[in-house]
Parts: sequence; C-alpha cells; structure tokens
Amino acid sequence: MTGHPDAGSEFEAAAAELRETVFRADITVREIPTPQGLAPYAIALAADVRPGDDGESVYGTGRFVLLHDPEGPAAWDGTWRIVLFAQAPLETEIGTDPLLADVAWSWLIDALDSRNAAYHSASGTSTKTLSKGFGGLAVEGDGAQIELRASWTPEGPFRPHVEAWAELVGMLAGLPPGSEGIAVIGARKAARD
Repeated sequence: MTGHPDAGSEFEAAAAELRETVFRADITVREIPTPQGLAPYAIALAADVRPGDDGESVYGTGRFVLLHDPEGPAAWDGTWRIVLFAQAPLETEIGTDPLLADVAWSWLIDALDSRNAAYHSASGTSTKTLSKGFGGLAVEGDGAQIELRASWTPEGPFRPHVEAWAELVGMLAGLPPGSEGIAVIGARKAARD
C-alpha cells in the first residue's frame, strides 16, 4: 500500500468505530475472521439473536464485512464496500408469502434510511426457502427460511451501517425495532429440534 500511506490508519479508525458500537442486548455480536482475498483491509462481525448456551441461535444470524481497498475497484464505485448476510427460520405459512423476499429487502433499505446511512451501488438477493423432511427427517416437519445477501458502497460514518445490519438481523428473527426484552414470536426452529 505504498501509494496510499493513510489507508491503514483510515481503516483502523473505521474498525474502531464498528468495535465501539453498542448493540441491543438480545443480539450477540462478535468479531470473526475475515474472508480472504476480497480487499487489502477487512473486518468481519457475526450476530446471533438470543443465542443458546452453545452459542447457536435458533432465531437468526448474520454476518457484516467492511472492506477497504485504496485502489477503489470499479464495481464498488469507491474505496469502501459493505457485504452482509442475514438469515432466519420462519413459520411455513410466512415462508409462502409471495412478497416475503421484497419485504426483507425493504427492511434493509428502511433500516439504512432510518439511520441516515448514506450509500450507493447497492445490490443483493433475498431468498426464501421451503423444506419438507422425509424418511428419518420426517419428524422435523415442514420448514421455511429467509436469507438476505447484500452489498453497497457506504458514504460517511460506518456505525449507522452496522446498526442497520443488526436491526435487519433482529427483524428477520421477529424482533421489531424497540422490542428489546420482548419474547420472540414463535421459536420457529426450536419446536423442530
């Protein structure tokens, strides 16, 4: 990074901003190893909604990665990029809703907008999955899941972006904003285990 002597310090300031973010008590966030080869600088976070004693969550989970490349890859249209993943199990009836994928994407956009998290060049997928167990897995019954994968180029401070991601993870798991401490609606997957 000889052509960009301040890149490391810029990234460390951004990483510190993410590490100092306070999340709602029913979402556990921790730093995890970063994916390799995506950018010269990266920090990754994982979130679990109300994890059990084993650290696993039956409600929902997510990943947030902040990437920094001083060379500014053309696809990013900038030197920073955020990549996220969020997923949660659903009641089967909710999983059949034809608008579910659209709603999940709109929750992300609403969460970003509500925090004035400026961004551009957004892209992603929203996937709903229905499953049915057979044979030895028939006892698990039917299931559904929603998954959102997205990326965008952030502008301005990074904290609003990570807060929006945490809100999205909570909403997919049935925790609307401001519902901290309120029971999760239907332990969707717990009843199948």
